[in-house]
Amino acid sequence: MEIYVPDIYQENIYKIDYEALLSRGIKFLIFDLDNTLVSINESLPREDNKNLFKKLKEFGFKICIASNSIKARVKPFHEELKVDYIYSTKKPHISKINNFIINSNFGLDEIAIIGDSMLDDVVCGNTIGITTILVDQISKIEFPLARIKRIKEHKIQKKLRDKDLFTKGRYYV
Repeated sequence: MEIYVPDIYQENIYKIDYEALLSRGIKFLIFDLDNTLVSINESLPREDNKNLFKKLKEFGFKICIASNSIKARVKPFHEELKVDYIYSTKKPHISKINNFIINSNFGLDEIAIIGDSMLDDVVCGNTIGITTILVDQISKIEFPLARIKRIKEHKIQKKLRDKDLFTKGRYYV
């Protein structure tokens, strides 16, 4: 069950203590796109996304967007935010993200993945061995496959809550 438990859990990407991540040695942030940065019906980054990424770059973070979405969905965010990107990652499968990490010259202890899905982002990051940060989903509107995964995720969260390993809404760093 620990494969589903994030290292950090916050309400959204704006409540994460990025300075604390830096002090822990994190230098490379991998963000999920849909329902982490923006809702699925937004096709470009919002102003708050741009401001956050500008601040993170000033801190010295390398940033990448890693999404299960297709290239046409992810590329506009890459262009507007001027960050690396990986599309069609098929998270929780690790191959595409792991290949990117291998070529990044960062150690696993220097990398964090940030996303809204236990089944995709947290499992992927925990399998690779990087810091995992779960945030609440931005919107209840989701792609059909994500809706199906959420049903399974809610069942897993109940088991984790019963074992006092994770409780939705109880944020921690």
